[in-house]
Amino acid sequence: MVEPKTKAWRDCLIVGIANLGLIAASGCEVVSTAPRTAQTTPQPPPKSVLPPAEQATVDLFESVSPAVVYITTLTQRRNIFTGVATEVPRGTGSGFIWDDAGHVVTNFHVLQGATAAQVVLYNQSSHRAELVGFSRGHDLAVLRIDAPSNVLQPVSIGRSDGLQVGQSIFAIGNPFGLNATLTTGIVSALGREIAAVDGGAIENAIQTDAAINPGNSGGPLLNSSGRLIGVNTAIYSPSGASAGIGFAVPVDTVRRVVPQIIEHGEYTPPQLGIRASVDLNAYVRTRLQINGVVILEVDQGTGADRAGLQGTSRAADGRLILGDIIQAINGDEVSSLGQLETVLDRYAPGNEVTVTILRQDQTREVRIQLF
Repeated sequence: MVEPKTKAWRDCLIVGIANLGLIAASGCEVVSTAPRTAQTTPQPPPKSVLPPAEQATVDLFESVSPAVVYITTLTQRRNIFTGVATEVPRGTGSGFIWDDAGHVVTNFHVLQGATAAQVVLYNQSSHRAELVGFSRGHDLAVLRIDAPSNVLQPVSIGRSDGLQVGQSIFAIGNPFGLNATLTTGIVSALGREIAAVDGGAIENAIQTDAAINPGNSGGPLLNSSGRLIGVNTAIYSPSGASAGIGFAVPVDTVRRVVPQIIEHGEYTPPQLGIRASVDLNAYVRTRLQINGVVILEVDQGTGADRAGLQGTSRAADGRLILGDIIQAINGDEVSSLGQLETVLDRYAPGNEVTVTILRQDQTREVRIQLF
């Protein structure tokens, strides 16, 4: 008969083969002598390792996205019953930090018609924006926000004159209000001409197949080094959504225009120092079959004056004596006043250009410093 379990363990009869973990017990609890194994905690699977090209894209986004901002434009609406004016959202767009002074670059058409704008940074902090200035002819505008310097991460500025069709590009923006969105593609074409807000033309626009949708406007177009090469500004689409053709203002234009806006509140294209008449140009083109810009007057003390250019005058008998006719700037043909302005916009104040003129049936070339 088995004695009660209260009997001392030393009185228990244990028979078995310990090294095999087999036990027989009488009058006591069965105790296993099998070796104990250490308990392990399940470990998560190792982090996946991306191919180098994918990792480079991830790194680019993490590096540049803090420089991209979300812009909400506002407009005032007046209650017809109370007469009280309130601000309501008007639209959205993108932009990017230009410098550590809080200047933000975007498209002019993002702000057009708005009475105020709100800028949201990557850390979700919201800041009321002040309009510094704009250039309709380049579809560029500059805002300024008062934000701590430690949250302002300016974008790195690159160049656009060395771009090649086929190279990879990246766009970061806020399409349809979905902030911090990255799209990728290639440079599809270069040297495109697109319409500006003022009815003129933006030259040397970059064409890309990266998805550019409403809300991307004003955001940065980047090369594979994460440097700014353009400002996304337009899409070509019958439906209003991305159809694989987008355009960006080249960064070389941005670098020329934005500093002037910041300093003066506006952009003034470089000038020769002459005045012209659209009507006189039309007369010369249609009646005399001569292309070019007829100089009506020369401003004193300007590069044109120092170079000896001559304006239009009248002889003693009342006959019209045509002034010099500008036909080319540095070899680029000029056939109208608008084309003259477009060609001059490729340069900066202080640059010297060679101007080809027609004077009394003789072609001459003169050097003129722009101002």
